[in-house]
Amino acid sequence: MSLNQELEEMKQQFIAHSPAEVQAEMFRSIREQQESGFQYGLQEGQKAKDFTLKNSMGIPVYLYDELAKGPVVLTFYRGGWCPYCNSQLRAYQKVLPEIEALGVRLIAISPQSPDNTLSQQEKEGLQFQVLSDPNGLVAAFYNILYDVPPYIQEIMTNLFKLNLTEYNATERWILPIPSTFMIDESGIIRSAYVNPDFMKRFDPEDILNELRKL
Repeated sequence: MSLNQELEEMKQQFIAHSPAEVQAEMFRSIREQQESGFQYGLQEGQKAKDFTLKNSMGIPVYLYDELAKGPVVLTFYRGGWCPYCNSQLRAYQKVLPEIEALGVRLIAISPQSPDNTLSQQEKEGLQFQVLSDPNGLVAAFYNILYDVPPYIQEIMTNLFKLNLTEYNATERWILPIPSTFMIDESGIIRSAYVNPDFMKRFDPEDILNELRKL
């Protein structure tokens, strides 16, 4: 089963077991971003923005230092609380040996606090770099940061018992649009997947196919 087949099953489970009004608001938020006319994300052919973020052990990671060693797959996800994100990262972990065999490094970024990043990396057994993006500053550089609308804040707080300001250790309800960028050694984005539908992700096989073109 591919990652997106697994995510589709999760979506159908959500539809089967969630109140109709919750479904309506979740799909409304996706639709509003899709229909906004705003072009999210850096585009293929653009220069990747350099950054420094700390990994789960508190060690700074510099994008351009990583690129000096070879291409990078850079993926932004919402956080360890998101089941779609966890499925994505587990699927990427499974193909990590194939990614690394191509001389490529995988880096995942979310706005969650360093403590939550460490907990997630240990729980999921992730062997690639998982970085914390305080206040979503790097996501903003990549043009994928957004403020969670109040009606989604209400659902997350009341139904899922999740306060993103506490989880992310920030003052704003912010999230990145799930995105994956393939960046070559010169820092050029060779492929970009940016999808406001958080229930879909860039499939590992598609990543491998794109990397083989580098």
